[in-house]
Amino acid sequence: MKKLLAAIIALIAVIAGLIAWNHQLTAKQSTTSATKTLVIYNWGDYIDPSLIKKFEKQTGYQVDYETFDSNEAMLTKIEQGGTRYDLVVPSEYTIQRMKKEHLIQPLNLREIPNMKYLAPQFLNQNFDPHNKYSVPYFWGTLGIIYNDQLVKNPPKHWTDLWKPEYRNQEMLYDSARDMMAIALITQGHSVNTTNTGELQAAEQKLRGLSGNTKAVVADEMKMYMKQDEAAIGITYSGDAAEMMAVNHHLHYVVPSEGSNIWYDNFVIPKSAKNVKAANAFINFMLEPKNAAQNAKYVGYATPNQGAMKYLDKSVTNNKAFYPDKQTMKHLQVYRDLPKKVNQEYNDLFLEFKMFVK
Repeated sequence: MKKLLAAIIALIAVIAGLIAWNHQLTAKQSTTSATKTLVIYNWGDYIDPSLIKKFEKQTGYQVDYETFDSNEAMLTKIEQGGTRYDLVVPSEYTIQRMKKEHLIQPLNLREIPNMKYLAPQFLNQNFDPHNKYSVPYFWGTLGIIYNDQLVKNPPKHWTDLWKPEYRNQEMLYDSARDMMAIALITQGHSVNTTNTGELQAAEQKLRGLSGNTKAVVADEMKMYMKQDEAAIGITYSGDAAEMMAVNHHLHYVVPSEGSNIWYDNFVIPKSAKNVKAANAFINFMLEPKNAAQNAKYVGYATPNQGAMKYLDKSVTNNKAFYPDKQTMKHLQVYRDLPKKVNQEYNDLFLEFKMFVK
């Protein structure tokens, strides 16, 4: 009986040892898998998929790629915690908020030597002095797209949108900051104003557009404009490039009196598990040929001066997408506003949309 008991105890010890060994092996495999995986959170259709495959082949990393459709949606998800993202691509005012909330970590720029290819004017911006937290990815503008078959007198300025001849012909973008910015610019105010009187006056100005508004839309605008279903739209430069590639009757203009210029940037979340892979990917995307290939695919302007020689001059010389210095002087960057003011923008824009309906 004692021998049987001893045998059972020995067997239990062996089984326990095997279980412990298996747990160690699983943990080791999990750690190895994590160090070879890069998790990216980016805007939809905002990178050439073949570049991801190229990066994986060159480095041995496996890329998990997820997308979001707005800065606000992305920010909310990261604020809630529990995410596994190693690399995220927010816009400038969102980077300011993420810095304030300690959601992103400082970069080790020595691990990103290809920063040398970025044009100086896109570095050291007010939203991130000395690029301590962010690396430029793409930039662009807010402007007007129009169809030369449907518009006799093309709009060149924001105030043109109020012309009676455009009645029921305009597609407005469903964005409080963008549409309020247009009204603010026409009234000589900053797109970052926190003055309640100026904001209320801007909403009243927008109401004057109600008769010219065909619809307030988001990504659907691309379909409408491509298919000649609207004469004029408010859109972003990259979306305009995509539309124009399909419909050659479309043209894009950035009003010379001013507009929004935006910057999307790579940042590394505080909770990132694979900072080494994130740095490697940023550096890979800054290689001039890779940056040029990505710009051709996405359609937005690249901040990478090394990539410019690989792009068609018909693109780089197009002032609609690479505005001249005079126009650039009047472009304004959105700043992160207090939550109370952001809510005021949203509420006033909602009032305008209800008025349009």
